[in-house]
Amino acid sequence: MMEPKAKSRPVLTEGPIAKTLFLFSLPILFGNVLQSLNGSINSIWVGQFLGETALAATSNANIIMFFLLSLIFGISMAAVILVGQNLGAQKVEEAKRVVGTSVVFFAITSVIVGAAGVIFSPHILDLLNTPPDAKPFAVTYTQIIFAGIPFMFGYNLVMAVLRGSGDAKTPFYFLLFSAGLDVLLNPLLITGFGPFPKLGIGGSATATFFAQFVSFFALLVYLYMKKYFLRITKQDLHLLRLNWPLVGILIRKGLPMGLNMVVVSVSNLVLIHIVNAFGSESTAAFGVANQISSYVQMPAMAVGGAVTSIAAQNIGAGKWDRVSRVTWTGVGFNILLTGLLVLLLHLFNREALGLFLPIHGMAIELGIHINNITLWSFIIFGIFNVVAGVVRSSGAVIVPLIVSFIALLVIRIPLASYFGSRFGFDMIWWSFPISFAIAAALNVLYYLYGGWRKTRMMEAMNRA
Repeated sequence: MMEPKAKSRPVLTEGPIAKTLFLFSLPILFGNVLQSLNGSINSIWVGQFLGETALAATSNANIIMFFLLSLIFGISMAAVILVGQNLGAQKVEEAKRVVGTSVVFFAITSVIVGAAGVIFSPHILDLLNTPPDAKPFAVTYTQIIFAGIPFMFGYNLVMAVLRGSGDAKTPFYFLLFSAGLDVLLNPLLITGFGPFPKLGIGGSATATFFAQFVSFFALLVYLYMKKYFLRITKQDLHLLRLNWPLVGILIRKGLPMGLNMVVVSVSNLVLIHIVNAFGSESTAAFGVANQISSYVQMPAMAVGGAVTSIAAQNIGAGKWDRVSRVTWTGVGFNILLTGLLVLLLHLFNREALGLFLPIHGMAIELGIHINNITLWSFIIFGIFNVVAGVVRSSGAVIVPLIVSFIALLVIRIPLASYFGSRFGFDMIWWSFPISFAIAAALNVLYYLYGGWRKTRMMEAMNRA
């Protein structure tokens, strides 16, 4: 009776690796692009209808949200790995136990964080030195966004469970629905068009809140209608409890993965500080080049997320030969996809920058120079990211965090500062390929010779 169900589920431990990895990566890639476009379009709505002050307010709020999502991302990735390893080992009930504990943990955490954010938003924004003219906008926007935290956290958890079980398509479809609803409602609620109330900056936040609320519950309804095999039924209500040893595993493994995103964010903030010393044109050039590079990184991020899910299931199944093939297939896909994107942008470098900057000016020339040096280095970044994704899938999360810290904060930032002060603005950007190459080398060495294969994350969970 149970075997047909098992076969109807996505299976990542069998079949052609290249095809599976490619098809699993695409929805993650499109989802990343979609989220970036969603944020960019909403910024356009706010900037056009409400002005620069309101846009500055949303920027301050987004810094807070990025920090929170970084931490919750790590814990949800820990859930991805645990679900994947248990399903690879054919332990569906253990995977459900991860889901049950995660649901309760995320529910409690999200309510506490959301309530604290609504109450303390003014004080948090003061700590960020939010400009006085932007603070009223920022308080309104941030409080509404914090009120929607339970739905944001809930959606991230469900998406993590789906990906851990081998389904990357369903999260993308509902992300598409959420982003479309958000983009559509933003101008209507900001301006009060037709029957919609005019809410100003609160309208932008309300649009996001409503889109997340609707898409989250629509996703739950869909999964229960489809009788998704990891859903919590009446017979599984006993799993909805805080299993503290399991919570401990999620936090111990999740926080380092979340802190990895914080390291990236801190590195970029310090880099902006260095670039600001060279004037507004340099800052503008770096800002636009940074936007373009965020899209260049997306194939590597998508492939990295996909190899984590696929490798986790194969580790659970004890199929280490497939884990090795997943790793190097992922590296190959990254080189191909990122390489093609880098080549395209090199061919149309001026045109791409010209979408944001005056076509004849100093800023665009600086941007072209930045891209010429940094873009190709993101192929190396992708190697580092994909290999780290496989290592993390075993539960070995500390070394990838240390490598990121060394590469971005110990190597890139001091090099950028030294190159900038000693040789000028043009030399800052060589810190990118140097730091990425060191990170890739360290991760590959740890992959080949480190003890990450001995990590027993699933076994620790099953003792919990």
